[in-house]
Amino acid sequence: MAKVDDFAPFPVKDQLPGVEYCVSSSPNWPECIVQGFQHYIVMLGTTVIIPSILVPLMGGGDVEKAEVINTVLFVSGINTLLQSLFGCRLPVVIGASYAYVIPALYITFSYRFTYYLHPHLRFEETMRAIQGALIIASICHMIMGFFGLWRILVRFLSPLSAAPLVILTGVGLVVFAFPQLARCVEVGLPALIILIILSQYLPHLFKCKRSICEQFAVLFTVAIVWAYAEILTAAGAYDKRPDSTQLSCRTDRSGLISASPWVKIPYPLQWGRPSFHGSDAFAMMAASFVAIVETTGTFIAASRFGSATHIPPSVLSRGIGWQGIGVLLDGLFGTATGSTALVENAGLLGLTKVGSRRVVQIAAGFMIFFSIFGKFGAVLASIPLPIFAALYCVLFAYVASAGLGLLQFCNLNSFRTKFILGFSIFIGLSVAQYFTEYLFVSGRGPVHTRTSAFNVIMQVIFSSAATVGIMAAFLLDCTHSYGHASVRRDSGRHWWEKFRVYHTDTRTDEFYALPYNLNRFFPSF
Repeated sequence: MAKVDDFAPFPVKDQLPGVEYCVSSSPNWPECIVQGFQHYIVMLGTTVIIPSILVPLMGGGDVEKAEVINTVLFVSGINTLLQSLFGCRLPVVIGASYAYVIPALYITFSYRFTYYLHPHLRFEETMRAIQGALIIASICHMIMGFFGLWRILVRFLSPLSAAPLVILTGVGLVVFAFPQLARCVEVGLPALIILIILSQYLPHLFKCKRSICEQFAVLFTVAIVWAYAEILTAAGAYDKRPDSTQLSCRTDRSGLISASPWVKIPYPLQWGRPSFHGSDAFAMMAASFVAIVETTGTFIAASRFGSATHIPPSVLSRGIGWQGIGVLLDGLFGTATGSTALVENAGLLGLTKVGSRRVVQIAAGFMIFFSIFGKFGAVLASIPLPIFAALYCVLFAYVASAGLGLLQFCNLNSFRTKFILGFSIFIGLSVAQYFTEYLFVSGRGPVHTRTSAFNVIMQVIFSSAATVGIMAAFLLDCTHSYGHASVRRDSGRHWWEKFRVYHTDTRTDEFYALPYNLNRFFPSF
């Protein structure tokens, strides 16, 4: 008979324990609103960074940048509501995607725009070309989702092949974390330290069940460090520093507050009629594929942190289809980039242990409100980016940890498991690093054929660590020792077998059923 203090393995859990509120439950309304505002703050970093990169290169100034940021916010709010109501039904925030930056730059630097000497005219023509490419890419995106093509693929996904995907979805964005924090260490490093103390140490010191510091650590951190950055700026700490340092550290250099209108509602085709070009569309399709892969990893992480059961392939495919509609809205409104499920907001679910769908829907309301009343939104959007980078150091890590949690379903004593896991993570990071460094050093990717669109497609796909990693893991898991008796159990397929078909598990409806009894008309399989 075993002793009480003998070691026993931790039991495998289909649903993550310790979550305060799952997908289908909600805190009280005041807490919901504050939590929703916290999600809005977290997504602002990506929302500001991408237009800040693209708009000046397109020929736009501060006014155009402010308008694009407000447009991204407005469309993100709509897409988040659509995804949470009719898509995957998970508490994910849909926002601007880094995957579309390289195709957008490829379009921006196209020779056909060099003939426009007026910057604003060049900006509008470039934006219309990006819009046209996004609209075409969204069609492929919707076909992958609504026609069930993605559902067929992810049915072969096992915990072993999904683990590198989710891990690399978080780890693959490290370039936007500490390297960005280091641009202003005196602001970013205190933010990182304060966030860790508030979220990880104070709750245990106070020994309370639900600590306010833990629940709202992001808000407290941003408020404290932003005030500290304001003091440094007012005291003249950066007056004689290089321009790059001033841009990262000062709180008065974003140019958004003066450039933003008081009230303006973004509307479709506000930049004019989209233009269509074949090579642009193919480059955007590659980015769309990368966004599908990375969104899949974020969906799986959000389902864990929302204490839901594993997301069925049909629901995942449905979510990808609605993400395609989101990309279509991006093309119609003119956001200069496509959409994805934001990794940082999925990490926030783990930090707060609040995986409520309602919280994210309230966050969508904040996005729409602050996009219309631009002056108020611009104040928050002017938070120094190193503060957001400090948040990412923790939030991206949470998503990566969700991928590590999937390994509980696998046999880690199997050398097959060790090889597939280690190789796919390593090759994902290594290949993506090579393609990214090559681009920055030489100004072009390592693939340089006579077809520039093909070069961009290869650059987009292989610059994504999650995409490279899942291709390696999926291929190896489906072919390595195929047919061997122990493979199915070693890779954890038997744990996810009951989630392959929507109605096999009785808990699925609780988390993924469509509202208003729409499952009767749009059943999931």
